Amino acid sequence: MFLLLSMCLLGLLAPRGDAQDRAALWRGNDRSGRCQYTFTVASPAEASCPHAGGPEVEGIKTRLTLLEALVSKLTGEEAGASSADAGGRLREALNRAVGERNLLQGEKERLQREMGSLQRRLEEMLRETERLRSRPCPLQTPAVPDGGLMRPAGGSNPMSHLMARPNRLGDGSNLRDSVWQQGFQEVKAEVTEVPAPEQYTGCGVLVSVSEPVTHRKADSIAGKYGIWMQDSEAAAPYGSSMVWRIDTVGSDVRQLFGYEDMEQLSKGYPTKVVLLPEPLEGTGAVLYRGSLYYQRRRSRTLIRFDLASESVAARRDLPHAGFHGQFPYAWGGYTDIDLAVDERGLWAIYSTSKAKGAVVLSQLDPHDLRVTKSWETNIRKNGVANAFLVCGRLYTVASYGAANTTINYMYDTESSRGRPLAVPFKNKYGYNSMIDYNPAQKKLFAWDNFHMVSYDLRLGRPPAEA
Repeated sequence: MFLLLSMCLLGLLAPRGDAQDRAALWRGNDRSGRCQYTFTVASPAEASCPHAGGPEVEGIKTRLTLLEALVSKLTGEEAGASSADAGGRLREALNRAVGERNLLQGEKERLQREMGSLQRRLEEMLRETERLRSRPCPLQTPAVPDGGLMRPAGGSNPMSHLMARPNRLGDGSNLRDSVWQQGFQEVKAEVTEVPAPEQYTGCGVLVSVSEPVTHRKADSIAGKYGIWMQDSEAAAPYGSSMVWRIDTVGSDVRQLFGYEDMEQLSKGYPTKVVLLPEPLEGTGAVLYRGSLYYQRRRSRTLIRFDLASESVAARRDLPHAGFHGQFPYAWGGYTDIDLAVDERGLWAIYSTSKAKGAVVLSQLDPHDLRVTKSWETNIRKNGVANAFLVCGRLYTVASYGAANTTINYMYDTESSRGRPLAVPFKNKYGYNSMIDYNPAQKKLFAWDNFHMVSYDLRLGRPPAEA
């Protein structure tokens, strides 16, 4: 910096080369403490100045002004660049620290949930042990030959006279057979199974959800979150038994794996691998009528990918939909747009700025992805863990991590009304990132912390039919 300033001064004094050796430069603080640069140049021809001003003085003033502007610019740029670099490094370090803190916080919450679950199981085992210890052993009744009753120690049977009495019809046979017949009928009545309630096969309301059944665990960290599904209205060349899977961890999710059936899925050997033309975001993709419907990464664009031709058959923006972390489910994962299928077609579950984060439900044309009708609910999208549709009714799950949670809300598109529910639901592995309904099988497919699981549903008659 000082070298550059010296060169500027030499350039300023260049027209008067014979006076360069008599020029002097000073640097010091003025009365206010501000740094000033001062220099003097002796005139080679004038012993005294006859008057102030003149073109020469004006030229020197102009050069001094230019010099001051150059010095200010250089010092300002140097300080600004240094401040910008320091600020950038600080922001980068802060972002890394925040990210690491969030990861650690999530891991801490997961460990706390697991510890709580283990403690509850231990307490239950201790209570069961105490109960078994305090319960007396049952008395063993010795067998009596010939089907006779036990006799007292004295050898007489207080019921023997009843056994020998004739009945009212004059039958001289004893009553032993009738007594045992009556006992047999009572025992038979006790062990007769009560038939299970008949499964309602129509388009009903959700009554209960079964325990989860595990089909497979993902092989790598890319499968912590994912999607797995079967096409409820499969089209050639793939049948309804074909199972499809997508691991969704990563910034460039494009691979779609296909398996011939559930057994092949459990073995882990795909028979088909498809590379999607554009990356996928979230865990909201679905299969319907031979096409994969999904959200393109970092956009509100929906894509219909035809599996038979392995090409894009349609694309369209979902109007006003939030994306890439604006209105996700409670667990995150860029789940702003969740596509769903039920008995009534293809749906999109999302939110908009106008809805202020409330769940918006739209029915889509499966051919060209147009919105045919929309409903706005009064439940917050980021306040629920996931959602799915059954028979035109939207259901939401309260928690993605609690082992025992509930399906806590239902919205009916026919009446445009919602109401709270309390249907028990289990997250077996503690981090459920995807739940979709298969109307052909009346099952829920879910991805729970590396594990692909399914649930059987029981439906009941709608209130109007009950």
